[in-house]
Amino acid sequence: MLKRLLATTLLGAAVLSASAHAADYTLKFGHLANKDNIWNKAAEHFKKEVEENSNGRIDVQIFPNDQLGGEMEVINSIQLGTADMTITGESLQNWAPLAALMAVPYAFKSEEQLEQAVDGDIGKKITDQIEQRTGLVPIAWFERGPRELTSNRPIKTPDDLDGLRLRVPNVPLFVKTWQALGAKPTPMAFGEVFTSLQQNTIDGQENPLSLIESASFNEVQQYVNMTNHVRSWIYVVIGKRKLESMPEDLQQVVLKAGRDMQSYEATLFEKDQARLKSALEEKGMTFVDADEAAFAEKARPAVEKALNDEQLELYKAIQNL
Repeated sequence: MLKRLLATTLLGAAVLSASAHAADYTLKFGHLANKDNIWNKAAEHFKKEVEENSNGRIDVQIFPNDQLGGEMEVINSIQLGTADMTITGESLQNWAPLAALMAVPYAFKSEEQLEQAVDGDIGKKITDQIEQRTGLVPIAWFERGPRELTSNRPIKTPDDLDGLRLRVPNVPLFVKTWQALGAKPTPMAFGEVFTSLQQNTIDGQENPLSLIESASFNEVQQYVNMTNHVRSWIYVVIGKRKLESMPEDLQQVVLKAGRDMQSYEATLFEKDQARLKSALEEKGMTFVDADEAAFAEKARPAVEKALNDEQLELYKAIQNL
């Protein structure tokens, strides 16, 4: 009887001890990248910073590979309170139209101009609208690699696009822009692109170097034409209600970890871009320097026509940076 009482007492003490060390808050962080992607490495860095600097009061649980659902599903889950954080981009324009500026063809001429916009008044207008209309708070941003054009003939100027059957995502702005440039854009699911290139149903496609590599387009495309036609970024967001449910000191821990995560990812991104170019060259792809200014000039009327008044005002502000 005494042994049983002692065992029960010890078990109860163990349970109380575990409860005493349990986190006060849990952040469920779901995103689409795989565990080896630099976005996930940045998320792991965020987890380490938050858990250490909160003395274990916040537990960050990371779910890569769409484990919590696709991008839109996770956004909806955060709004419902069943998830807490994600990495998302221009999909936010479904609520906040200014988020469309995150992926407008030839809005930015350089990485420096993009950084100036995102970190300045333009970026603040976008993040304010996102927060007000989605209930999501951007706590960091990551630059995405520029979208480049692949083909089996070199493309240096818009004239070289004549008749090129080009796969584009099902985004009206992309379709109108490539039509204006002289190509024949064909909206198509990404999963169908490799086979369509292999069967000559299409002649080219456009994506960042990371996707060109991961999709093995080097097996069916010879050239990477450096059009740099979309320089864009993506946000790490947290649910506003979740953030504000924490005491002020823990909110500051999360926000500081977000800034640290942004710097950490930027370092990884720069190294990864250099690695991607070398890797694709080693696999036989030839890089072509396209006349970016000529492409931008020819695309501009189609881009401006496709934007609404609010978006156009911000687009013009970007051009004046």
